[in-house]
Amino acid sequence: MSTSSLARQGLRPARLLLGLLWLFLIVPKLEGQSGEEFDSYRIRLEGFWLHSTPSGTFQGSADSGAVNLTQDLDFNDYSTFAGKLDWKFTHKNHFYVVAIPFNSSREVVLNRTIVFQGQTFQAGLTVRGNLDSPMYAFGYQYDIIRRNRGHLGLAIQFNAFNSHASISAAAQVTGSGVHQQAVSASGSLIVPLPVAGPEFRFYLTDSPRLYVEGNVYGMYFLATAITCRLTACWVFPSTGTSV
Repeated sequence: MSTSSLARQGLRPARLLLGLLWLFLIVPKLEGQSGEEFDSYRIRLEGFWLHSTPSGTFQGSADSGAVNLTQDLDFNDYSTFAGKLDWKFTHKNHFYVVAIPFNSSREVVLNRTIVFQGQTFQAGLTVRGNLDSPMYAFGYQYDIIRRNRGHLGLAIQFNAFNSHASISAAAQVTGSGVHQQAVSASGSLIVPLPVAGPEFRFYLTDSPRLYVEGNVYGMYFLATAITCRLTACWVFPSTGTSV
């Protein structure tokens, strides 16, 4: 990757941060302040619906080739959820934990021969692939700017993916007439991923029930793995849980 492309990638979070600063510094002055912060709380429990799109590859420790999640195992999009417990122990300081279950399973006829953990799965074999990779995270957040309509903060978050992949096939006769014995292989790996970046929440109306929030977390010191998230939320008054 060239230096100019890295520079352009680095400017994108900066532009977003400038836009958020304008949102929190200019807009509230134009609309006026009511004095009470909408997100004034001590402990907050949130749940979110997520749309997951599996992609990428996994590879055994001694394998020379990788297994592609979409091209080999035909993994599809699926719905999952995320839970977040936020403890705001001072006016601007937070500790929080996040949990997201990621699990994909698919039965498919292989269009090529693959090798995983030393086990060979021949082309034409009907196999079941499974990838279970729940994410657990904990982090610290400091709110640089707080207004009655929301906040703009910086967060440091440590993600851990407890990944387990498996491929299995029952004894069968392939379409080409080859007799195949039962075969299976699996592997596990814990993947740590520390990230940091800006985070915000902005209430769209003069009510705490409707807001948008998002973040731009990444490993900025490596100029890679930068992710963005933008969520619109409605808070149910009976439970206080946003979805």
